[in-house]
Amino acid sequence: MLDFRLDEEQQMLNETIARYANERVRKVFRDAEEDGHIPPEVVQAGWEIGMLPTSIPEAYGGFGEYSAVTGAVATEAFAWGDLAVTLRIMVPNLVAVPLMLAGTEEQKEQYLPLFADEQAPAFTAALTEPLVRFNPYKLQTTAVRDGDDYILNGTKTVVPLADEAQMFLVYAAEEGQTQAFLVPAGIEGLQVGSRDKLMGIKALPTFLVTFSDVRVPAANKLGGEGGIDFSKLLTHSRVALAAAAVGVARASYEYAREYAKQRVQFGEPIAHRQSIAFMLAEMATEVDEARLMVWEAAWKLDKGQDAMREAAVLKLHVDRMVLTVADRAVQVLGGYGYIREYPVELWLRNARGFASFDGLAII
Repeated sequence: MLDFRLDEEQQMLNETIARYANERVRKVFRDAEEDGHIPPEVVQAGWEIGMLPTSIPEAYGGFGEYSAVTGAVATEAFAWGDLAVTLRIMVPNLVAVPLMLAGTEEQKEQYLPLFADEQAPAFTAALTEPLVRFNPYKLQTTAVRDGDDYILNGTKTVVPLADEAQMFLVYAAEEGQTQAFLVPAGIEGLQVGSRDKLMGIKALPTFLVTFSDVRVPAANKLGGEGGIDFSKLLTHSRVALAAAAVGVARASYEYAREYAKQRVQFGEPIAHRQSIAFMLAEMATEVDEARLMVWEAAWKLDKGQDAMREAAVLKLHVDRMVLTVADRAVQVLGGYGYIREYPVELWLRNARGFASFDGLAII
């Protein structure tokens, strides 16, 4: 039986992140967007909340147990503050969560304790490729076995924090199957290119990264000889991105609602007009509906059930939902919605990217 009530610890975490988002993130996110840089103290404060360390088992230096539902609740709360800041804080998840879900015992013992430290390790992941019709199940980046090594070739894009990363988790096709490999920075053949110029999430530095005959030991293959169940990892990523989309949509809806209550035209708030009131009601319904879908998929993951179908449907629905809600928020503000002084135009640009954000978040 599904229970949609948060337990005491989840409620406390949600409230803590909500305060952080309101008191710290909302004060800097617009300047961070303009400058292309998030203040390090804001990132550190978000890391210190402990979303990832509390998900790592004590056996590997962490402080708790992994829960996809808790991760979804936290991700929505973070994304309500700002999507770019959220993705920045969650970059270590891109390596830690796949390690927890698919790593060998040796890989877990070697790397997971690094994610329970006071400072986040400089690890990132590379999945997306610069293709018109990118398919994570049919990667152009290849991994070919050569004795005790693998040789990687290919190009990745939108790789977060690649310029300062010490380790990359690189997804590549091995005999047609998507696998993942731990690749240290500075290795011969790995080149970090120019920073991406994106429509949204401009505060998050992402880069083009190329791999030219990069040779890594076979022991660096995530999951060992057996490899990974990529569908499982992609499902966890899609649930995370959907939770973030709910956070962005909720921020858009709540801002538009408060604006409509305060904006007076012809002697009354525009929220009293039927067209605006109906639009706001539809926005609220769509946000709540999407959240329940996210929680159901996360609940199935926590129960050890296959949620691949739910995650695929969720992605299709939420990608449309967040764009629709953010666009309606711009409509509620009218001409002001198109001015950069107001945040709804930023949320609309960020919302447009969810359809192509595969690999930027995971819980």
